[in-house]
Amino acid sequence: MSRTTLTASLVNAMLRPSFKGRKRPLETWQRTVAAIEKSTGWSTAGDEEFTADLGFHLQCLAEDPQLTPLGWQSGIEDAAKRQENRLRIRQRLLEHPEIADERIVAPVFVVGLPRTATTLAHKILAASDAHRGPLMWEMMRTDIPQHRAEADKAIKSLESGTRMMVRFSPSWEVIHPMRVHSPEESMLILPHGTYHLILRGALPKYRRWLAGRDCTPDYLYLKRALQVLQYQREPKRWMLKYPAHLNDMEVIKRVFPDATFVWTHRDPTTVMGSVCSLMETSWSLYQRRLDFASIGQVALSLLVESIEAGRKARLSLPAESIVDVPYHRLNSDPVNEVPKLYQAIGAEWTAKDAGNLENVLARPVRDRRHEYSLSRYGLTIQAVEDAFGDYTRLCGTLNTR
Repeated sequence: MSRTTLTASLVNAMLRPSFKGRKRPLETWQRTVAAIEKSTGWSTAGDEEFTADLGFHLQCLAEDPQLTPLGWQSGIEDAAKRQENRLRIRQRLLEHPEIADERIVAPVFVVGLPRTATTLAHKILAASDAHRGPLMWEMMRTDIPQHRAEADKAIKSLESGTRMMVRFSPSWEVIHPMRVHSPEESMLILPHGTYHLILRGALPKYRRWLAGRDCTPDYLYLKRALQVLQYQREPKRWMLKYPAHLNDMEVIKRVFPDATFVWTHRDPTTVMGSVCSLMETSWSLYQRRLDFASIGQVALSLLVESIEAGRKARLSLPAESIVDVPYHRLNSDPVNEVPKLYQAIGAEWTAKDAGNLENVLARPVRDRRHEYSLSRYGLTIQAVEDAFGDYTRLCGTLNTR
C-alpha cells in the first residue's frame, strides 16, 4: 500500500521557497491573518486569544526539525481556514443575534478509540431523517442558508483539495475516505486537540500545552457552530463524532447538559497497529524522515491517556448518559444491534431506517486493504495490554456478552 506519491515529492520541491516562512512563524501567521481580514472585511478584534492560540500551534509545528515544506504549507492553510470560519460564525451572530437562541437538544457524541467503529456508529445514527450529522463542508465553511451560493464555490475548492490529498497519498482513500458531503468528525470545527499530533507529528511543546489547557471555549464554539448550521433549517437531533471527545466528556456535559455519549469498545491490541498505520500515512506527508518507534510510542500514550480520561469522567457522569457499544457485536449483527442502539439513546427506529440500513452499512472492498503490524512501530501485544491495564479485559467482556 503506497504511502506517498511522486506528486507529493514534486509539491514539496515547489514549496521549498515559501518554506522560509517557517523561520518566523508568528510573523508569517500575522501576515496571514491580516490578509484574511482584508479579503473578508471582518476583524479579529475581541477574539485575540483564538488567533494567538492558532499561532502558537504553528510555532510548535515550525520547531519540528523533520517538517517538510508541504507540512508547513498544510499547517498554515489549515489555520487560515479555521480562522476565517471563526470570523464567519462571529459575523453571522452579529447580523442575526437570534442565532444564539437556537436550542441544541440532546446531542449525541460518538466516542471511543480510533478504529473501533466510531465512523460506522456515526453513519448509522446520522442516517435517520430525525437526526443530522454535520457535513465536512459545513464544518469547514459554517454558514446560514442565505449564503449557499458562496458556499457552493467553496465546496468545489474543498472537493479539489480532498482529491489532491489522495493524489499525494492514495492510502487515505483506504484508511479514511473523505467526502465533503458526508458527516465528518468534530475536529474540523475544534481548533485544537490531539488530532494535530496524529496528523502532523509528535509536537511535544504543543502536547504539553494541550494537557494544561481548558478546552471549554472550544466546545462553546462548537455549540455556536451548530446553532449557525441549525438556523432557519429544520431542527434535528445532532449526531457528532470524534474519538478524542473521550478526553473532554466532563466539559462536553457542562456545555451540552443533555448530551448522550455512545462509546464504542474494541480490544486495543487490535486497534493500535491500525492507528499507527494511519499516523505513518499522515506523517509521511509532513515529515522528512519517519521514526516508526516514535509513532508507536506517541500513538500508545495518546490512546491510553484518552481511555483513562474517559473512564475517569464516567465516574461523575450520569450512568444513563453513556451507551456502551461493543465493536464486534455491532459489526457482526447490525440488524439486531442497531435498533437497540437507537432505543438506548431514546430515538425511534422506523421502518424506513431498517430499509436504509443495508445502504448505510455498505463499504467498498478497498476498505479492507488496510494492513499493518505492531512490530513495525516497536510495539508488542503484551506492551499494549500492559499499557491499557484492565480496559482490555473490559472490552473482551463487553464483546462476548
